[in-house]
Amino acid sequence: MKKFLALSRTRFYLSAGLTLVALAVALGPSGCRQSGHTSDSRLRQIDQMLDSQLPAGTPRARVIVYLNSQGFAFENGADPKSLKATVHHVDTESLKPVTASATFHFDAEDKLTTYELTAQ
Repeated sequence: MKKFLALSRTRFYLSAGLTLVALAVALGPSGCRQSGHTSDSRLRQIDQMLDSQLPAGTPRARVIVYLNSQGFAFENGADPKSLKATVHHVDTESLKPVTASATFHFDAEDKLTTYELTAQ
């Protein structure tokens, strides 16, 4: 009986430990992630909007379609693998308009690698 209880307890702790590790792995990259696109808190909502609509790996053509559909002006950047856009947004908390300059960077296959935001 003692061996059975010890074995059950071991299985319980092992199962609980594995569950916690799986949770930490799943939440680690996203659960506590800070924005890497800007340090300006005024641009948080723009960053969230772009991050959800244009994740890394998005084709350049799709980025252009998105920018056009939102009415955001854009042009080729100084680097041939970049695109600069002016992004306008109304902050839903303060109800104030916010404008950012966004620079999108693409890899050799014209897939979005990252973007940077600066306030205008």
